[in-house]
Amino acid sequence: MRIAALLTCYNRKATTLASLARLFGQDLTDELSVFLVDDSSPDGTAEAVRVQFPQVRVLQGDGNLFWCGGMRLAFAAALKEDYAFYLWLNDDTALERDAIARLLATHQSITRDSSDCVIVVGSTRDPKTGVHTYGGLVRSSRVHPMKYRLVEPGSEPLRCDTMHGNCVLVPRSVAALVHNLSPEFQHSVGDIDYGVRACKAGCSIWVTPGYIGTCAWNDVSGGFSDTRLPLRSRWRHMMGAKGLPPGEHMTYMRRHGGRMWPVFWVLPYMKVIFESLFSIGPSRRSHSGSGRGL
Repeated sequence: MRIAALLTCYNRKATTLASLARLFGQDLTDELSVFLVDDSSPDGTAEAVRVQFPQVRVLQGDGNLFWCGGMRLAFAAALKEDYAFYLWLNDDTALERDAIARLLATHQSITRDSSDCVIVVGSTRDPKTGVHTYGGLVRSSRVHPMKYRLVEPGSEPLRCDTMHGNCVLVPRSVAALVHNLSPEFQHSVGDIDYGVRACKAGCSIWVTPGYIGTCAWNDVSGGFSDTRLPLRSRWRHMMGAKGLPPGEHMTYMRRHGGRMWPVFWVLPYMKVIFESLFSIGPSRRSHSGSGRGL
């Protein structure tokens, strides 16, 4: 089988190189191609990758792609060729040696009794604390379309509703049906949207047993959900590409929020205003987006 690994990076050379080293160190007999988008990193990431991993296809960004834009570019390049699987991988994810083999084994075990339209998600944990950080997500609210909780990996594959994009195995059949990440999203939410769209198209998403590697949680301190910041700072972060841009948030809600989507769209903005005016609410992490560190 031919597998295309898709990564995007910006200005963290050592982290990107370490992730690639783990990727090329996989116990894998299948053919692996790697597409890496470097979004004009000023630290020389692209040059270092070309030297240490000349087999990587380095694609150049313009500095404004962020996570979704970079992954979309890598995915589009790989889709031009005939790959059996497309592996989404964050450049700060350190894979276990058998990670890809386990993802493939999970896909094979699920598709024995169902269609081939099966996405497989790998779970990661923090390298220092061991706390579960990214992976499959299930709806935690019957009403709100962006309330999710992480699925703790077990000894058997577990079904989920969508996923973080840190380590995801997308087969050719799903890519042909759902295509690329949506161009409406620049940084976060695009992975969650992809999973929801895939399920609506008749695909299923499964969490592979155990953890496939490590990836530190992207600290939200200093972002719009940090209640210690003044309203002006929180609002500025919220409007930015790494926050919750109103247009992108509206797109997601209109697609997946049902008849009450306008209410769900305005709620997070009202929440930030209310918390700031009344100085309430602890800063906490959320699974309503990807937590991208790029």
